[in-house]
Amino acid sequence: MSGDTAARTAIVTGGAGGIGAAIVAALTVDGFRVAAWDLSVETSTEVGLDGCIDVAVDLTSGESVAAAYATTAELLADGTQPAVPDVVVNNAGIDVIAPFLDTDERDWDRIIAVNLKGLFHVCKAVLPPMIERVAATERGATIVNIASDAGRVGSTGEAVYSATKGGVIAFTKTLAREQARNGVTVNCVCPGPTDTGLLDQLAATNQRLYDGLARAVPLGRIAQPTDIAGVVAFLASPAAAYMTGQTLSVSGGLTMA
Repeated sequence: MSGDTAARTAIVTGGAGGIGAAIVAALTVDGFRVAAWDLSVETSTEVGLDGCIDVAVDLTSGESVAAAYATTAELLADGTQPAVPDVVVNNAGIDVIAPFLDTDERDWDRIIAVNLKGLFHVCKAVLPPMIERVAATERGATIVNIASDAGRVGSTGEAVYSATKGGVIAFTKTLAREQARNGVTVNCVCPGPTDTGLLDQLAATNQRLYDGLARAVPLGRIAQPTDIAGVVAFLASPAAAYMTGQTLSVSGGLTMA
């Protein structure tokens, strides 16, 4: 990517709360017009944050994702031209924290449908117009996928979640290889323990494990969503234009492999 970000647009899935909301805020501060996609949104409307719109979507449905993209292109349009995103952040994800033998196939299907198939649906919808826009303007574009350190090193009680996040990492590397020639960079951010509803679920399930995680972080604290958002904003900036296919751990030093 190059040049000023003032006229650029972005899509952030799972943008209504937690890490997603922090990413939306960071990109908006950087001058992007942002569409925050989320299942919890009932209608597609302007929201309070300047430069941001809310878009309702069910990522498990290819039809819903296609409709959300059409809505976004219209609501973020510059004049008569539909908006094509410069940056897409695949952040949405769910988890069921339990030992693998206590989970069932319904749990697996739900987690895979959002964490992997949802990512596939979004990339399938956004890449063709992004590639066309890059070819026409010679201004690069980027996709940032939010995985997890659980996908790099595993995590007790998160076998299926870890498997999907490992899949996100592998998908990121492959997509980066395929899209480099089209001027689209694809990178991955792997948060460690972060102060979100997902971590609250872990604390409710196993407080000792939660406390142990907090003590184990070399930097001495659990991450805040803004810690993750700052790295995503970097990957969305011109400073990261020569990075693609990379996996960045943001864990306070908890994992260093």
